[in-house]
Amino acid sequence: MNLEGKKAALLVEDDYQELEAWYPLLRLREEGVSVIVVGTGAKSTYASKRGYLITADCAASAVDPGSLDAVIVPGGFAPDRMRQCEAMVALVRSVFQRGKIVAAICHGGWMLCSAGLARGKRVTGWPSIRDDVRNAGGEWVEDREVVRDGNVITARAPADLPAFGREIVRALREA
Repeated sequence: MNLEGKKAALLVEDDYQELEAWYPLLRLREEGVSVIVVGTGAKSTYASKRGYLITADCAASAVDPGSLDAVIVPGGFAPDRMRQCEAMVALVRSVFQRGKIVAAICHGGWMLCSAGLARGKRVTGWPSIRDDVRNAGGEWVEDREVVRDGNVITARAPADLPAFGREIVRALREA
């Protein structure tokens, strides 16, 4: 089933992990999802950890959360910058509250913590965010490539991208 008519936001900031941004972006577009690249608004082009550039379509403050079926948070150190942007945190929280999909990989789980979404959820991610997830009230899952708890999907690292992509596509088909 093609996912035309579905819309997702991919969040970006400087120091994003290349594969964790580009893989979901291209995978979802391949399925027919309209994916917009959303930045904090600090600028229009953001550099990955290795300098690979991505251009934002708009700032988080300009996005209507009601128009989205999903939001994807890639890792790297970008989520630490993202969670300092109240508009971006509010966007993630609002998408979650509407029952839509919030997917985070690697350090992307920091956004779940800052948006208050980790509480009561089973979450995985990069091992260094384990304490943050637990302190935010989440249940840390150690050895699973992808974890889905309701409308929250998390994965650990670039090696888990195929499973992460499959689970996001599955969730969009079910929605």
